[in-house]
Amino acid sequence: MAANLNKILLIGNLTRDPELRYVPSGTAVATFTLAVNRVYNSQAGEKKEETSFIRIVVWGRRAEVCGEYLSKGSPVFVEGRLQSRSWEAQDGQKRSTIEVIADNVQFLRGGGSGEKASDQSGKAQAAPAQEEVESINLNDDAAQGPDSSVKGNKNNPTEEVPF
Repeated sequence: MAANLNKILLIGNLTRDPELRYVPSGTAVATFTLAVNRVYNSQAGEKKEETSFIRIVVWGRRAEVCGEYLSKGSPVFVEGRLQSRSWEAQDGQKRSTIEVIADNVQFLRGGGSGEKASDQSGKAQAAPAQEEVESINLNDDAAQGPDSSVKGNKNNPTEEVPF
């Protein structure tokens, strides 16, 4: 039997504030795009930079924490897996995408405007201490989101997850 591995490790900055929603079962889901830079030397010896924009999906309590404390420009370390999904758009066209389903999102210090978030009253609040972020149970099976299927989640396999 052949070995398989689906593991992604990324460090980058959010391109905009995370979008936090709740599926009908009440599970939180946050999505954001991560800009990841690669610096390399061309054959001519000049330094070049290339940016990739990668869609990240976070489920459960982690999604709520990301929605509360991350904002455009926040530097993060994301650990997860690739997942492809497809759907039929409103215009009848078949669409597909590949995205990263995050198992772990670690907030990094410095850069961006992600140092503080606002609460509902508009007052700024400090980002959580590193210990608080790491104390979130990252192995909670209920927060893992959908299995590898396009529709549903572990609790309700027929529930469609719109993005």
